[in-house]
Amino acid sequence: MPGGPRAPRSAVVDLGSNSVRLVVFEGRGRNPLPIFNEKAVLGLGRGLQATGLLNEEAVEQALTVMVRYATVARAMGADPVEVLATAAVRDAANGAAFVAALRERLPDLSIRVLTGQQEGLLSADGVLLGFPEADGVLGDIGGGSLELVELSAGRAGRAVSLPLGAIRLSERVGGDIQRGRAYATEELSRVDWLAESAGRDLYLVGGAWRALARIHIAQTAYPLSIVHHYVLSREEARDLAGVVMAATRRTLERMPGAPTKRLGDLPWAAMVMRRLLRASGARRVVFSANGLREGWYATQIAPAERAREPLIAAAQDLSERFGREPRLPPALAAWTEGLFERESIAEAGLRSAACWVSDIGSHDHPDYRAEHAYFRVLRQPGVGLDHHARAFLAMAVALRYEAGPDAGFLAAARVLLDVPAVRRAEILGAALRLAYTLSGGTPELLSGTALARDGGRLVLRLVEGSGVFAGESVLRRVEALAATLGLEAAVEVAG
Repeated sequence: MPGGPRAPRSAVVDLGSNSVRLVVFEGRGRNPLPIFNEKAVLGLGRGLQATGLLNEEAVEQALTVMVRYATVARAMGADPVEVLATAAVRDAANGAAFVAALRERLPDLSIRVLTGQQEGLLSADGVLLGFPEADGVLGDIGGGSLELVELSAGRAGRAVSLPLGAIRLSERVGGDIQRGRAYATEELSRVDWLAESAGRDLYLVGGAWRALARIHIAQTAYPLSIVHHYVLSREEARDLAGVVMAATRRTLERMPGAPTKRLGDLPWAAMVMRRLLRASGARRVVFSANGLREGWYATQIAPAERAREPLIAAAQDLSERFGREPRLPPALAAWTEGLFERESIAEAGLRSAACWVSDIGSHDHPDYRAEHAYFRVLRQPGVGLDHHARAFLAMAVALRYEAGPDAGFLAAARVLLDVPAVRRAEILGAALRLAYTLSGGTPELLSGTALARDGGRLVLRLVEGSGVFAGESVLRRVEALAATLGLEAAVEVAG
């Protein structure tokens, strides 16, 4: 709140072979909240394959950029601030001299040159923050290297770093994509545990791979422009890689979603993705916006915080920022528990999360509450929400605020959800609308009511003298909820 204590901040600089990026995080919550993100594409690793040295021009630029980044981070009150240097700096003959020059200019700045294994395991920490049950293989591609980490039921295992970054690979084979394919196949064949991931998932991290996802999102008119948790089947990923590998630069320039500064890297990233699919036998590709930087953030938060269920944590974050009464959501979860027959654990989790976000439009203009709450949920920064969860929660909260069932802004959610999920969102939205009508958003008034299925009836029970009564709006909303469930509405009053 304005004038209140500010949440703690932390900052990390990812000093990579192609780009240098500063991210400032606010808070120490389960879901990282970046409040500043700036990237400079410098190409420190360009020419490294031939010369063994960092690009001299880029070194000077990097020193200037790093002074700015350190100044920005300190001015924003970030503590700690740390620089993580990756493949180019650790492999270059002048990497140590560059780090020494950086420390001379910024003596108070913490700088770590990561080994390939450290880089991979930090990226795994970032992925697991967003995919706590991840199972398969993590691939993190940069300009200089490719890190592979085995993921088994939410735990990181064996890790390896290969010289298959987009810049290094291109330079090693003289820009010949066919030679690059053979070289990548040979390098991947050395990782004997890759084949154990057959039929599991391939989690992809790195800007070049995120760019491929954005191209696919644009080409298919996918309704949500969020790369994190974007999923492609094995064949979809192979087809996308084939198109990008065969495209001329001019064709790539015309592709919707293709980033201008990464055009040269895209064919190499596509080729490595395709080779990795073949070597691993993965059944699908899952893109992650989390990686090294979020893995570093994960080391800054308490173990108990990190262990929280990410869906509920994200919903609670929204409730804390935009809601009115923190005691009400658990009461709503209990109040709606009997609505759905044969509810799965995942469905119960979504229902609980919907209760947490059900009041986040309370401070918005009443004419726009439904729309604002819908987009606030759909586009929230929570890293543990897949696209289905985003769409379900967004639709449920919009309907709680009386969005018309045919409202145009609901189109994205309807595309992302199947018919049973839409129906569940409609039922839950109607139930929450009734709950707020009865309770005024307070657990005290809600406690004077109960909702239950009784054969072919939906029964609302009210306690006389508790401050709730069956007025016109209550009756109308009980009937609407009962109709959504295919039941008859009934109201009972007890003394």
